[in-house]
Amino acid sequence: MSDFTLPMTQAYLVASGDLRLAANQECWPAQQQLEQQLNAAFGALGVEVIRAHPFDDVEGHGFISSQRMGMNVFRSIPRGAPLIVAEAVWQYSHHVLAGLRDHEGPILTVANWSGEWPGLVGLLNLNGSLTKMRVRYSSLWSRAFEDAFFKEKLQEWAETGTVTHDLSHVHALNLEQLGRGNQALGEQLAGALRRDKAILGIFDEGCMGMYNAIIDDELLNPLGVYKERLSQSALYAEMQRVSDTEAQTALNWLLERGLRFEWGDVPATQLTQKQTLEQLKMYIAAVRLAERFGCDAVGIQYQQGLKDLVPASDLAEGLLNNPERPPVFHSDSGEELYAGLALPHFNEVDEGSALDALVTNRIWRSLGFDESTTLHDVRWGETYGGEFVWVFMISGAAPASHFTGGYAGASSERQPPMFFAKGGGTLKGVSKPGDFVWSRVYLQAGALHVDLGMGRAVDLPEAEVQRRWRMTNPQWPIMNAVLEGVSRDQMMAKHQANHLQVAYAPDAQAARQALEVKAAMFAALGVQVHLCGVQ
Repeated sequence: MSDFTLPMTQAYLVASGDLRLAANQECWPAQQQLEQQLNAAFGALGVEVIRAHPFDDVEGHGFISSQRMGMNVFRSIPRGAPLIVAEAVWQYSHHVLAGLRDHEGPILTVANWSGEWPGLVGLLNLNGSLTKMRVRYSSLWSRAFEDAFFKEKLQEWAETGTVTHDLSHVHALNLEQLGRGNQALGEQLAGALRRDKAILGIFDEGCMGMYNAIIDDELLNPLGVYKERLSQSALYAEMQRVSDTEAQTALNWLLERGLRFEWGDVPATQLTQKQTLEQLKMYIAAVRLAERFGCDAVGIQYQQGLKDLVPASDLAEGLLNNPERPPVFHSDSGEELYAGLALPHFNEVDEGSALDALVTNRIWRSLGFDESTTLHDVRWGETYGGEFVWVFMISGAAPASHFTGGYAGASSERQPPMFFAKGGGTLKGVSKPGDFVWSRVYLQAGALHVDLGMGRAVDLPEAEVQRRWRMTNPQWPIMNAVLEGVSRDQMMAKHQANHLQVAYAPDAQAARQALEVKAAMFAALGVQVHLCGVQ
């Protein structure tokens, strides 16, 4: 901290980017706009912003695009200097984590409040990674960086090196406030997990620089949860063993239930039937490998590796998360695998989601609720009808059982070529109105924590849904959600990941029951439980 005095007069700025060149090039104008707005906001406070790395004329962008580049950039930044990590788009956190781990000055992570550009998603992933690393930081977000909230908090950081946020919505779990039956069930399920144990099938760890999404075995194993470390190459090899007839049978099953495929004839820009059939081979292969290794849940990385070989994994992921899905049979015995059950998939190998999905699956099934669950990106949101309505969305892993109309209300559309050169379709739909429990497992101070809350998916007018899709990713499934007792800024200040887990309950009373059982189960497993917006 000796390299500067308060209030600040200078601050260095870095911008972590994607590993994929096409994404960095396409997203660069949004980053430029963000930095211009930040420069103006800091300039009004008398703080000079020094960009720590230049625009690359050859690559056509100014992002840090690899871990090695990040290490090199941080060599020129004084360790005690105020540092801004500015994010307009999705970024790979590990590009900058080495420098941030050693940095001694105040750190501010900041993102644009935009649906089109997922800077908020990148920010939350980076924040969760810093929390896991035990690195102190402050965080801010704004639409135009001119609102009173942002200006007040930015001035606080310039004057003190920290930003404080309202976390009054967070309450420590009091077991005595839980219903006795709910507490007993949670403790019973925790004991069963510890006794019988569970396996997470990990198809390559550490997707897209998400350091926060890796949980060490030493923390998982005492809960009764173990990893089967599998390779995406094994999944690819198993796909080659799936026959064309099996893939076509799965496709026929989906078509009979009304799933619409937006097929075209140009593979580079359109979804083709061939891509869909390959995706269904991945689905079948994943189920067979899961059964072979006795997995209770699986996670497919896809980025990086499989993206250069096969179409997107998203359709397979959405099918896995649903008990109602095309049947998959053992290649030798002909026995149906995981019949009538979801095989929870944790998107992008997010192990915080993996543990959460595993716990959710067991609780919801024991309560007789639909066990379908998924993670979503905390993407964006706006006020509508007097309430702040979030847009939660993920690239296709949401199960059709979450959608209005189920499979008949869903479609599969080609993933954006910028990220998915090999194509492949999503599982797209609008989440049905209803009550849900949301949660997030994360690492803080070397221990497992979980945030738990309640919310409801709301039924917006069709025009508003389409507007929100246009402002984000129209190919992806969407949940328009209101969180009970949690404001926009409270959520952003507390949440420790780009993802959150959601599972529906039949009504608000049932959601409360499920939340209490979940709190009790996590507490019995030794996970520190925080109730958000509820007590």
